[in-house]
Amino acid sequence: MATRFQPEPSPDDSSTGEASSASSGPDDGDSMSSWVTWARNAALILVIVLMVWLAFTVHLPSQAELEATIDGYGWAGWLVFILIYAIVAMTPIPVTIMAVTAGVLFGATLGSVFSVVAALIGGWGGYWLARGLGKQTTRKIMGKHADTVENYLTGAGFEAVATLRLAPGIPYWPVNYGCGALGISQRVFLSASALTVIPGQVALVGLGALATDPTWPHLIVFGVACLVSVVATIIAFRRWRSVAAQNRCGAQSAEGTAEGSADA
Repeated sequence: MATRFQPEPSPDDSSTGEASSASSGPDDGDSMSSWVTWARNAALILVIVLMVWLAFTVHLPSQAELEATIDGYGWAGWLVFILIYAIVAMTPIPVTIMAVTAGVLFGATLGSVFSVVAALIGGWGGYWLARGLGKQTTRKIMGKHADTVENYLTGAGFEAVATLRLAPGIPYWPVNYGCGALGISQRVFLSASALTVIPGQVALVGLGALATDPTWPHLIVFGVACLVSVVATIIAFRRWRSVAAQNRCGAQSAEGTAEGSADA
């Protein structure tokens, strides 16, 4: 019976030092891990608070104020415009006024180029922001748009992103966040976005240019961009519906095959 019990080691026992050092390793690792987790959660909470604050309290200045601000930078005004637009595009703040202002300041051609570039940069930033935040947190930020975006993106990639980009009533930012949070590949996100933001941006820029200089060329640019947007939306939606149906059928067939193999 006595052999079943071991005497407690003395404080100066060398085995105690070894055991302590061995046990301190995992404790240190757990402590470091807890600090990393705490820091990450704190950062996520800070981002959420910032995004909510931006969405409900911050509003863009008027078009006249934007024009005065950007004009004040002289030749570098276009760089300032792209920077401001990209930052706005990362947040839930609507970007419509930015695109219209581009038409007023830079005309239809340059304004369209600057707006498309800025929208893509801001969208890319929102995509990576959502990847860092994770799915559940991003869904809370997206609010009423969460279910719509997820339903489209589930089971389709390029076609879904293109459809959401073109669909009326869905702002850019929920699409950016949804693609990042739901794991849409960066290649698919950027390629679909680059293709489909052009008609909408050109239409808004053309509207601004038309308001400033109501000429036939500006009217044509605005009209053609609107027409292209409508046609592209119809094509993208039909293509998405077809791809989503094929993917669902493939998933059902795979499940049936798996069940048959299990029964056998």
